Amino acid sequence: MLLCLILTNAWSQTEQNNIIKVNPFSFLVASGSAFFEHKIDDKHSWQLGLAYVGYANLSSTLSGFAFTPEYRIYFNKDAISGMYVAPFLRYQNYKLTNDLNATAKYTSFGGGVLFGRQWVYRKGFVLDAFAGPIYNAGSLSNISDAAIFNKPGFGIDGFGIRAGLSLGFGF
Repeated sequence: MLLCLILTNAWSQTEQNNIIKVNPFSFLVASGSAFFEHKIDDKHSWQLGLAYVGYANLSSTLSGFAFTPEYRIYFNKDAISGMYVAPFLRYQNYKLTNDLNATAKYTSFGGGVLFGRQWVYRKGFVLDAFAGPIYNAGSLSNISDAAIFNKPGFGIDGFGIRAGLSLGFGF
């Protein structure tokens, strides 16, 4: 393990000022997410994330998007590579339908803070691992059948965990 960390740091470089990344596991939940990060100075960057969800099972569908801006503060003087903390906001807008033609619109606004580690390698390859708490405040609207959607615990309100792994390329 120690050897891997030493080699990882030895193969890292941060000549890039911009990074484009994707979540390689998002297809497992019928979604896609992409991120753009830009270096501001030696210790700071900003990142914009966009996600699309198009999930369907036997009785319902969920489709929509999420937008997540972040401000990253790197602990070393080599922004876009290394350990960081990142406060973020998130806006989500989804449409829910079921096989009874009941529909609802779910929107939420939230925020949190991530703790992560990003590696930028000599050939421009990027690996980013992160996790942290998030709080969402959401609501349902345009409900066509309140008996189906207005149930305790429905929606994504309150505290949760945001965690992930993204792969990308720096330029």
